[in-house]
Amino acid sequence: MKELLALLENYIILRERNRELYYSIKDNYENFNDFLNEKLGYNLIFYEDFVKLEKIPGKPEDWMGIEGFTDVKEYIFFMLLLMYLEDKNKEEQFVLSFVTEYISNQYPGEKIDWTKYSNRRSLVKVIKLALSLGIMKNNDGDEDEFSSDENADVLYESTGISRYIVRAFSKDIMECENAKDLMKLNWEGIEQDKGVVRRNRVYRRILLSPVVYNGGIEDSDYEYIKRFRSSLQQNFENNLGWDLHVHKNGALIVLSDDNKIGNVFPSMKGESEVVLLLAKLIREKLKEGKLSLNIDDEIVLRREDFNKLLLELRDKKGSGFKKELRDSKNDYFIDVLLNYMKQFLMLEQRGDSIVLKPVIGKVVGDYPKDYLANDN
Repeated sequence: MKELLALLENYIILRERNRELYYSIKDNYENFNDFLNEKLGYNLIFYEDFVKLEKIPGKPEDWMGIEGFTDVKEYIFFMLLLMYLEDKNKEEQFVLSFVTEYISNQYPGEKIDWTKYSNRRSLVKVIKLALSLGIMKNNDGDEDEFSSDENADVLYESTGISRYIVRAFSKDIMECENAKDLMKLNWEGIEQDKGVVRRNRVYRRILLSPVVYNGGIEDSDYEYIKRFRSSLQQNFENNLGWDLHVHKNGALIVLSDDNKIGNVFPSMKGESEVVLLLAKLIREKLKEGKLSLNIDDEIVLRREDFNKLLLELRDKKGSGFKKELRDSKNDYFIDVLLNYMKQFLMLEQRGDSIVLKPVIGKVVGDYPKDYLANDN
């Protein structure tokens, strides 16, 4: 179980960094290989230097992406860095200025100006990601100095792993016209049986998404979850120790404290604490009749009413928030919570409205009764 959890939590596992885990996976992968292949349709890739599980979503979500990346430019920088490294042999050295020159020349539609702080900061984010993944090493220098000085240089070394980071497709992705076309490529190599494709898609959605909502009478995925609930529960329990909860309008995995991975809710983050308190406030307002549920167990609010709800919560409970959220300006506080809740599919924006989704009522929290801060 620990080996599969490690594969899910890490993009890639390098033998050099974690030799014991690498060989443990190699020795024990047959214990969970059927779950990966038959249920998820995933490939487990072994090479001499690393092992990698290709984790493909069943459905693309807005929150999916590289943590820390906030601009499309950063994704382009990353792809251009991978292109630059593709021609580098293992242990071949290069300097940061070679990378900046390559990116500047290859960037589509414009020539990157490295005198701009925002461009340098974005590249430093990309470099740090590449270092954390192990596709390159820092031999001398500090990339953080590049943030403040465009003339700062750093000596790096290629590990030869960069060429295995991006998935290889049998078709040219430039032929894809939209995200839907790209998603179709994710089913390459899978038996084109609708039942197999749907099974893999449902397992992937449950695995990677905070919650899978009931999309209505035409939602075959949710019908599959309800029909095969026992089998789904058993497979996730046996292979990962995870508990599947299925409700009228949503299904989600509930993790115990000893097998939590990745970014989960609830957590020790200050945003998580605020959302738990918000969930309790929402329940109270539902009980008082000040809020109401629609047929899908959603609460639809005007944006200004949602903002007022958050600010009301901070007035009542804010003395216990972390300093950043307690003392921040209203707009910043609201945006942070809005984006955090989006990430966990607790709400969505529909035009000028905020729709609070059913999962927000799953877990609530409050301060202890003997909490001394002013929360009246």
